[in-house]
Amino acid sequence: MLLAADGFRLGGDRGRDRASRRLSAARAPLRHRALAGALALAAALVGAGAARADVEPDEHGQVAVLPAQPGSHWVWVPDRVLRHAQLFDGDTGTMLGTLDGTAGNLSGPAPLFSPKRGEIYVVDPVYARGHRGERKDYVVIYDAVTLAVRGEVEIPPRSASIGHGYQLAAVLDDERFLVVFNQDPANSVSVVDLETRRFVEEIVIGGCALVYPTGGSQFGTLCGNGTAIEVELDASGHKQRATRSETFFDTVRDPLTEKGVRDGARWLFASFEGRLQAVDFSAEQPVAAPAWPLFTDAERGARWRIGGMQHLAFHRGTQRLYALVHQGGPGSHKDPGSAIWVYDVARRQRVQDIAVPGLLPAFARPILELPRGGWGEWLLRQVSPNPGAHSIAVTQDAHPLLFVRHGEIGALGVVDALSGALVREIDEIGISGPTLLVPPGP
Repeated sequence: MLLAADGFRLGGDRGRDRASRRLSAARAPLRHRALAGALALAAALVGAGAARADVEPDEHGQVAVLPAQPGSHWVWVPDRVLRHAQLFDGDTGTMLGTLDGTAGNLSGPAPLFSPKRGEIYVVDPVYARGHRGERKDYVVIYDAVTLAVRGEVEIPPRSASIGHGYQLAAVLDDERFLVVFNQDPANSVSVVDLETRRFVEEIVIGGCALVYPTGGSQFGTLCGNGTAIEVELDASGHKQRATRSETFFDTVRDPLTEKGVRDGARWLFASFEGRLQAVDFSAEQPVAAPAWPLFTDAERGARWRIGGMQHLAFHRGTQRLYALVHQGGPGSHKDPGSAIWVYDVARRQRVQDIAVPGLLPAFARPILELPRGGWGEWLLRQVSPNPGAHSIAVTQDAHPLLFVRHGEIGALGVVDALSGALVREIDEIGISGPTLLVPPGP
């Protein structure tokens, strides 16, 4: 298993020269910010005479609280620059709350919710001198209604913090235990008892990465030798069993991406070459189903492939898989998607194409203080290119919303997941971040 610049590669690198890819990746955020700045300047010149709406001051002393159960269209948006995660309501575009993180968390805090306990959990690595010095790691416990801190549990100072921030920790389905993936440099998992609020033990998972809840007190992990392991905890949180699957993917010819999506006890992963791999963890030994292609021969010939930082989303009720895709060569797996292709997993065929909303105007408009729907915004939309999206997430209700994010643009697209129509854009969501988290709904 190799560690890539922004996450785990379960296999070898092929295609373009690594150094040129890193240089290109480093330049990409600068290009987007420079472009946004140029567009902002143009709109400012055109809209210099536009009237600004008066802003009423906030009333002091107000304390807002959240409902006991999350809304079905809520989404957490972590920010790795501002080191916080903001909660938004997709139905209104309203920001509902904020949880702060630490400098040690490279991808921004990833809030994990326990409906039964009414708590939210964030893994915080803390350094004595900010970015250096003695390190201590904590699972911080927040009240899910007030977002006030209820407590914390110290864990071994080895929690992994990597660029994409995906499946680094999880609340298991029994809501009794929380597991945290470690890398220092060996791989392991820390187990926290949420009832007693104490660290239980560290489980070694050598050669495997990340944590995927699979039901009860069980979790799976993907391994660099082409297998998967399922770990089951006993009633006290200690390892009761660990069973390994047969080898089901080739880590050199076609490695799996680690950013899977869940369907009950089954997880779905896409390979670098665009094959969908289902892994069933319902039995004692994980079982992989035969993989099937997301792209036809003609589409592969046209260089269509998956890409992004959180490139899959899955709606369990409709069995629809949403995939960010773009045209590119080997090694472009982190490039933003230019389209969202929708698949019926049961029928194994593509059923819909959804346009990725261009989010640059929504990002630039509030910076320029342009009226929403005004001619300055209209100009921005005429001249702005569409840089695509890095991340998607879908709600699980009967009228699902699909959230769309570019990792370097501070705006969020909200799409009707069934029709594909753009519902709204949410501006001022932050600066930079690769992840979207939909809390479990009512």
